[in-house]
Amino acid sequence: MQQRVKMAAPCGRMASRSVVQFLCTFSRTTTGKVGFRQFSSSSVCRMTLKTKQTETVGPSPYSLAAAVYLQRLPVLSADCTAIEQDFRDMMLQIELETSRLSDHELRLMEDAERMRRKQSEDYDSDEEDGNLDQDIVLAQDLEDSWEQKFRNFQPVPRVRDDVDKDLTSVQRCLMNSLLLLAEQKVGDQKLWLLPQTQWQVGETLRQTAERALASLPVGLKATFLGNAPCGVYKYKLPKPLRTESSLGTKVFFFKAILSDSGPSVPTNSGLLWLKKSELHSYLKPAYMMKVEPFILDL
Repeated sequence: MQQRVKMAAPCGRMASRSVVQFLCTFSRTTTGKVGFRQFSSSSVCRMTLKTKQTETVGPSPYSLAAAVYLQRLPVLSADCTAIEQDFRDMMLQIELETSRLSDHELRLMEDAERMRRKQSEDYDSDEEDGNLDQDIVLAQDLEDSWEQKFRNFQPVPRVRDDVDKDLTSVQRCLMNSLLLLAEQKVGDQKLWLLPQTQWQVGETLRQTAERALASLPVGLKATFLGNAPCGVYKYKLPKPLRTESSLGTKVFFFKAILSDSGPSVPTNSGLLWLKKSELHSYLKPAYMMKVEPFILDL
């Protein structure tokens, strides 16, 4: 019984010590066993401070939002430069020189040979293939009719001044990529931004971006390119609107490609379709600096 009391006394003294004092005992003793690591009171204090700081961090004063980077791809190919036109002509010439004769070219040669035989003095009509009573349509006659149809064809102009100057039309500048901007209210002022909306509890940021696109006054259908944002922009609210729990907003951008423009956009809808070179006139410099790196100017 006395032996049990003697063994329990050291255990009682160890249990009454704090965790810091308990760990410090290991730093004062040396051991040669592998696998033990010495602790110091300073390292334990640092760990305790970090834990307290983590526990005292509150919610972020910045709210979350998601914006959609909606791009309309070019509809027409761009005009060729001088070097591209020279290369195109060279490739067409090489293709012409190395290609075989087409059926139409062979028919032209047969018609030319038939006309040569008819004009010769020893021409015998009985040698023809039984086509004396039929009207022969020469290949040259077909070419003339095709040429007439081509002259009557009027293609749609590639540059349309009346449409290209309408910034609200999705059919403008068909040779360029266009980006959609929306006029939105931030604080007490209206700004041109990528269509965005506030994040709601229970949805992903991509779902927030999809909801921002669906909230526009026109029905636009788009294909989103992935679930991860392509950029982020953080801004502060005007000073009169700031509070300790609300300093500003963090906006995450998601890329999307326009697949269906829907009906025509009314003039006063607050939407613009702009080329990359036109964005500087509508976006603020700080916002443009964050958006410009991921803009595809195809």
